[in-house]
This record gives sequence, structure tokens and C-alpha cells, in this order.
Amino acid sequence: MRFPRTIRLDQTDLQVFDRAAEPGEWAVSGSFAFADAGPGDLIGKRRVAFRSAFLGIGSFGWSTFVSVADIAPAEFEGVVNALAAHFVERYGAPDIAAALPVARAEAEFAAGLAEEHRVNMLLGVERDMEADGIHERFRAFEPPREEQHARIWDIVPDDKNR
Repeated sequence: MRFPRTIRLDQTDLQVFDRAAEPGEWAVSGSFAFADAGPGDLIGKRRVAFRSAFLGIGSFGWSTFVSVADIAPAEFEGVVNALAAHFVERYGAPDIAAALPVARAEAEFAAGLAEEHRVNMLLGVERDMEADGIHERFRAFEPPREEQHARIWDIVPDDKNR
């Protein structure tokens, strides 16, 4: 199974988010974090996270980009459990049992985003708040290849003394 994993291409995330995700955390879309927000509530760093970030599972910080990675079934279950605990602690879910189905649905959505892409593909998100709710659009970015051109010559040392 494939799943999004946070990546930090430069130090920007540390500047633009209240809490930046650590590189290498499993990640979900995270739009649920803005479900109770109105347009006037989304200002400053919170607005930046709303517009263009994924939520890392671990720090529960934000990441502008994620990279598609393979996830083991046990790690996937760990994501579901951590997310369910987060729903109880941060969002007032009554207990883990009630939070687990919602956490699983969020994790399965994230896996679905990643599943159609190859490993190491970068993904980005754009969100808008509209009258009927939050709308998300996801983009995929092809990472640069090692060699884009065929090798046409080699430079080798000259062993002859002149």
C-alpha cells in the first residue's frame, strides 16, 4: 500500500506554519482541522496551512508537500490509531472506539491519493472555502530524474607522459 509522507524541501515550512511537520512523518489531508472555521477565522499562518498543507501524523504539524511512499500494514494501523487518539485529545471525540472509523476513513482517503502515483512522486494540495464547504485539489509533481540525456562521451585521465 502507498501512503503520503511529509517532506521538507527547504526551511519554508518552519517559517509559514505555527507548527511544521517533521520530515518523514506519515500524512493525511488534514482538512478536518478547518471544519469549524469560517472565512474570517483563516488568517495568518492558519490560512497558509488551510490553503496548501498536509497534516503530519506524529507532530500534527503541517507540510507543504508529501512524497508517496510504501507503508506496511502495521504502520498504516499505527496512523489510524494515532489519528483516532488525536481526535479524542484535540477535537473532543467521546472515545477511541468512536474516533476509529473516522480516523480509518481519513487514512484510507490519504492512501487513495497516494495509490495512483509511483513512489517518490511529490503531491501538493490547494484548498478553498466555498458556500458548500471545503474543496480540495491535489497536484502531482514529477521529481527530477538522475539523467535526462544519453551519455555521449566520458572524460578519462591521460596516462601518457608528455
